[in-house]
Amino acid sequence: MPDRQPGPGQIRVSIAACGVCRTDLHVLDGELPDQHVPIIPGHEIVGRIDALGEGAGSLKLGERVGIPWLGHTCGGCPYCTAQKENLCDHPLFTGYTRDGGFATSVIADARFAFPLGDIGEDVALAPLLCAGLIGWRSLVIASPAKRLGLYGFGAAAHIVAQVAAWQGRSVYAFTRPGDTAAQDFARSLGAVWAGGSDERPPELLDAAIIYATVGDLVPLALKAVAKGGVVVCAGIHMSDVPSFPYVLLWEERRLVSVANLTRQDGLDFLALAPKIGIVTRTTTYPLRQANEALADLRAGHFEGAAVLVP
Repeated sequence: MPDRQPGPGQIRVSIAACGVCRTDLHVLDGELPDQHVPIIPGHEIVGRIDALGEGAGSLKLGERVGIPWLGHTCGGCPYCTAQKENLCDHPLFTGYTRDGGFATSVIADARFAFPLGDIGEDVALAPLLCAGLIGWRSLVIASPAKRLGLYGFGAAAHIVAQVAAWQGRSVYAFTRPGDTAAQDFARSLGAVWAGGSDERPPELLDAAIIYATVGDLVPLALKAVAKGGVVVCAGIHMSDVPSFPYVLLWEERRLVSVANLTRQDGLDFLALAPKIGIVTRTTTYPLRQANEALADLRAGHFEGAAVLVP
């Protein structure tokens, strides 16, 4: 069967690496609305362009690019015209509503492909395309917090901890209770304190970001932030948030969510990442072991991020 050719404004990318994200589990578990099946998951794609459609802009054959979660926006809805394309009314998402990177090649909208240059290994860059980008957007929303809590120390948090430490923030890492390995890992990346999610930090926080998909963490995080603090829910899906007393929200605490990303988020973060010297902790799996990688992610069997390689 011949390779599919890109249409107008599209590129075809030969995949070198694709990160495995918890959102892939939500897609496979049918936890997101408007499910498209069959679908090829994967939205942390690094590869090189091997075919260009007409009108693909300044991208060139052989250029290394990254393909993120947000794969297309309409450009005409009220959100797009207000520079809020992450909230587009008619979006397409890589690995969810259009085929993604658990494959050897992918067709992508050229406008949503980030040039990556030739510095850095493909596997190391892959987690930046979602864990890094969503982590960055959640960090911007949490700004200008100096004392920052990170709940769920996985792919996103292990990147954000490095960014926050580079920015001069104090990072407090919250892991599964008793997970001392993850706590040691957090401290090795600059966290000033690490403990279980059932623990109170040694001082009140200015902000907390929840990367774990556990709604029960919301009231715990609200308890941990000071007056005027913000709790950011960074996942695309979360279990139900339990009821909690209003006093936890009072004194101008805020509870907000992060939805997707904008292309500007990608440009800002990917330009900054080399300056910070972000080191991603990755576990690689051959593409044929994608199901094993997903199972290990679900069980928390590795630190950092999993990456598939063809």
